[in-house]
Amino acid sequence: MAAYSYVALDARGKKKRGLQEGDTAKVVRGLLRERGLTPLEVTEVAQAERAGGGFRFERGLPATTVALFTRQLATLVRSGLPLEESLSTAANQMEGRRVRAVVMGIRARVVEGHTLAHALRDYGHIFNEMYCATVESGEQSGRLDLVLERLAEYVERRQELQKKIFAALSYPVILVLASVGIVSFLLASVVPQVVGVFTSMDAELPPLTQALIAASDGLRENWVVLLVLLAIAVAGWIWAMRQPRLKERWHRVKLRLPLVGRLERGVNAGRFTRTFSMLVSSGVPVLEAMQICARVVSNLPMRYAVENAAAKVREGAGIARSLGESKLFPPITLNLIANGESSGELDEMLERAAHNQELEVDTLINAVMGILGPMLILLMAGLVLTIVLAIMLPIFDMNQLVR
Repeated sequence: MAAYSYVALDARGKKKRGLQEGDTAKVVRGLLRERGLTPLEVTEVAQAERAGGGFRFERGLPATTVALFTRQLATLVRSGLPLEESLSTAANQMEGRRVRAVVMGIRARVVEGHTLAHALRDYGHIFNEMYCATVESGEQSGRLDLVLERLAEYVERRQELQKKIFAALSYPVILVLASVGIVSFLLASVVPQVVGVFTSMDAELPPLTQALIAASDGLRENWVVLLVLLAIAVAGWIWAMRQPRLKERWHRVKLRLPLVGRLERGVNAGRFTRTFSMLVSSGVPVLEAMQICARVVSNLPMRYAVENAAAKVREGAGIARSLGESKLFPPITLNLIANGESSGELDEMLERAAHNQELEVDTLINAVMGILGPMLILLMAGLVLTIVLAIMLPIFDMNQLVR
């Protein structure tokens, strides 16, 4: 039995959308007719989700929605409800037709006899391999409720970190856009009207005023060319970031930049240790956990370092020593992992390492914002001051210009 989304007409000719379970699309159409509905479109949920890719790109679900679903499912399973009933209840609790359709599609696969992890893998663009592997380990160990609770906490913490980074980046981006907008408006609209008085005079203008007039004329006459060049630059950057070699070189450059490199290293190390801790504590084998963790590391050199370390661990080497050879992970993280290996408390040490890295990232974000914010404000003030001076200098020399 599978879940189908449908579009049908009722007795009044109004369109209705909803979900219906059935063995085939033909069976679902029959069930709809029994309810007095005329089916127009019946599509299997899983098939519709897979077809959502292609040129439209596969759409995932917000991290908040995934965390809420995971938390509700963990609560329902812990209360003793069967998994099928828990999924049905969770679907009714969720808001949004697409979310409910996905959950009902997962339930339909479970009813057919598949494991929850197998059903989740049908929606790989929503539930990544780390999520599915963790659920699979919970099912195999009989601790699905506990694993789901840990998974919900993991998703919530990761979302919180992403919010902090987004909030830190949004402020300087807004300042830069505001600066560019204000300066462009002044050069294109205000400056030509003001300096037009001076250009009609047969006198030499100050160099700063001449440069301002040249910049204003260039912006007004070539703004289309500038927009085209900007579009080409953005398209070229997107293309370059899709080339593995160029992307890896850029990521290596970021690791060498002051402050930015520490932030990049801290974010990825924290993501790696947090995911590794959650997988190990959920019962996932260490080697498989490392292979999964490599996929959540966004920095390519650090991802390759984790993959190489996993290959060496397979040969019998230690985790901390294998990671340390790349010299990309913070020493305190490696020391905590080494202590966890020797004491047999790897999951606890990984948890401490993740917590330490997240605190360091918070400190670095505050430090970067404390420096970048005032610098951008000063830069914006300097640009506006330069434009004002370029306009005022000829006025100060007005007597000489008239003479």
